[in-house]
Amino acid sequence: MTNKKTISLKVNGKEYTVSVEPRMLLSDVLRDELRLTGTHVGCEHGICGACTILMNGRPVRSCLLFGVQAEGAEIKTVEGLTNSDGSLHPLQEGFWEKHGLQCGFCTPGFLLTALHLLQENPDPSREEIREAISGNLCRCTGYQNIIDAIEYAAKVLNAQREVKA
Repeated sequence: MTNKKTISLKVNGKEYTVSVEPRMLLSDVLRDELRLTGTHVGCEHGICGACTILMNGRPVRSCLLFGVQAEGAEIKTVEGLTNSDGSLHPLQEGFWEKHGLQCGFCTPGFLLTALHLLQENPDPSREEIREAISGNLCRCTGYQNIIDAIEYAAKVLNAQREVKA
């Protein structure tokens, strides 16, 4: 006998309907059922931030939610960050240019956290960036290059907005 529940959700602009066990974590639904493996699972306790995604526009730890809780949700994962033409998003470009990553395990969570920050605050101070990423852990970089990368992305995005205006 199966207790699977069918859920529908939109991930990176694409509609999905999937049957999942009620106890399956959202991170596992994304990785195992939808094959979107960019969401990394580190601590499985919501502490490290590697599994951070945007759900209905807000950053959440996908390892702390059951997949069934995402019924009807709109989700963005790191795979949805790349521009529609295949070019890097300014955040991805910033992490590349400013050496904001080393092993890369924590990077997807940082990128989605930073995306939310820049949507809410297009011109954050370094202290505001530090505060926004304080829930994401990195064991390699020392954070300064991550802050530089987010600051870089903010400048690029603001310049793009000025060109469009």
